[in-house]
Amino acid sequence: MDKLSSLRAFVKVVESGSFAEAGRQLRLSRSAISKYIGQLEQSLGVQLIVRTTRHASPTETGQRYFERAVAILADLDAADQAVSQLQAAPRGLLRVNAPMSFGTMRLGPVVADFMVRYPELQLQIVLSDDLLDPVQDGFDVTLRIAELESSSLVARRIMPVERVVCAAPAYLARHGTPESPEDLRRHSSLTYGFLLTGNQWKLTGRDGDHWIQPAWSLCVNNAEVLRDVAVKGQGIALIPHFIAADALASGALTAILADYAAPPLALYAIYPPTRHLSVKVRLFIDFLVERFGRAGA
Repeated sequence: MDKLSSLRAFVKVVESGSFAEAGRQLRLSRSAISKYIGQLEQSLGVQLIVRTTRHASPTETGQRYFERAVAILADLDAADQAVSQLQAAPRGLLRVNAPMSFGTMRLGPVVADFMVRYPELQLQIVLSDDLLDPVQDGFDVTLRIAELESSSLVARRIMPVERVVCAAPAYLARHGTPESPEDLRRHSSLTYGFLLTGNQWKLTGRDGDHWIQPAWSLCVNNAEVLRDVAVKGQGIALIPHFIAADALASGALTAILADYAAPPLALYAIYPPTRHLSVKVRLFIDFLVERFGRAGA
C-alpha cells in the first residue's frame, strides 16, 4: 500500500466531503480515491469514513486520525519546501479567489507586480461575489471584504475598508438630505445582500449606535452596481469608499450623515489551517500586506 498517497486521499476526502471532489483536486478517479481509503481502513482495522450517496464524513476515529494526518502531511510538505527554498524561487500554481469589485478595481496592478517579483509562479485568479468554499473549491488563498463569521479556516487581516453613506445630488434634491440615521427610514435605500447584518445598517455617532432597517428598493451582492444605481438617483447607498471614490470626487455622488460612521469592514486573506504555511501562500499574503497595508482601501 502507498501509505503517503492514501493519507493524502483521506485528508482530501474529509476536507471536501466528497470522494469525487477529492479525486478532482488530486487529479485521480473516484475509484482510485475509494481504493486508497479502503486500503487505509483495512490496514488500520477501523472505519474512517462514513459514505452516503452524496457525502463522505469522518467517523469519530476518522476525525482524530485526520487531525494527525494533516499534521504529518504538513511536516512533509515543510521538509520539501525547506529543501526547495535552498535551490529555487517559489514555483507552481497559486489559486486565488477574490471579490469581483476589489479584483477589477484594485487587485490587477498588485498581481502584476507580484508576478514580476516571483516569475516562476503561476497565478489562477477567480473573481466572484459568491461565497465560495475555499477548501472544497481548491483555493490556496481566498480574499474577502467582510465581517467574518467564526470558522475553522485561518484569516489574516490585510487592511480596513471604510464605508460611506452617499446619494446622487438629484435624489437629495427630490427627497431631502437625511440629518440623522433615523431619517433613513423615510428614504429608498440600496443595500448589499451578503453582510452578516443582512439589510440592517449600523451607524455610530456622538449620540451612540443606531441600527436602521431601511426600506430598500434594491438588494444586490455587488457594490459597483449599488454605486451605479445610486448615481442614477435611485436611492441612498452604503458602500466601500474605494468603490464610491471617483463618483464622490466628480460630484456624481454626495456623502451624507458626515457625523456618523458605519463600522469599517476589512480585507482578509483566508486559507486552510496547516502547521506550516506554504511558501507561495505566505509570500502572496505578505505581498498584499506590503502593498495594501500602507494605504488601505
